[in-house]
Amino acid sequence: MSNILILQGSPRANGNTAWMAEEYKKAAEAAGHKVTLVNVAKKKINGCLACEYCHTKGNGQCIQKDDMQELYPLLAEAEVLVLASPIYYFTLSVQIQAPIQRFYSMMKPANVKKTALLLSSHSPNVYDAAIAGYKLISGFCGYEDTGIVTAMLDEQKTDATRQKIANLVKNI
Repeated sequence: MSNILILQGSPRANGNTAWMAEEYKKAAEAAGHKVTLVNVAKKKINGCLACEYCHTKGNGQCIQKDDMQELYPLLAEAEVLVLASPIYYFTLSVQIQAPIQRFYSMMKPANVKKTALLLSSHSPNVYDAAIAGYKLISGFCGYEDTGIVTAMLDEQKTDATRQKIANLVKNI
């Protein structure tokens, strides 16, 4: 069974994105996987400073000492990385973009082999930029994309979306 890390990037604790992340966690645990779910929106994580400390003096360690320090060990153990984000103005939330930027210090989480993406929005036709960014990151890192689930207003917190999420878990 796989070690799964879900990074949930919505500040709304009981919102649609949080629900999607929790449903993924439930389905993965029911399938026997070890799952850690982190609400990165509640963490103090800054974006990359582009200072290059990590690749010069830091030996892969970021100079910033914020809540990202809690994620680095989890990223080191994860075999599957799930990103869950609301769409804010056509892209991933800044709360999830900051930790993704900070992957730079390690270049990529080394043990991750597979990824998935969960997106929520109140509007149709707003997912393209977020999905393109996710695919670029997954491709650059050489990860296998196990799937993407989007849920706009009338699809949120439904049995149909729950089933789509459960089907992603089958791709691990």
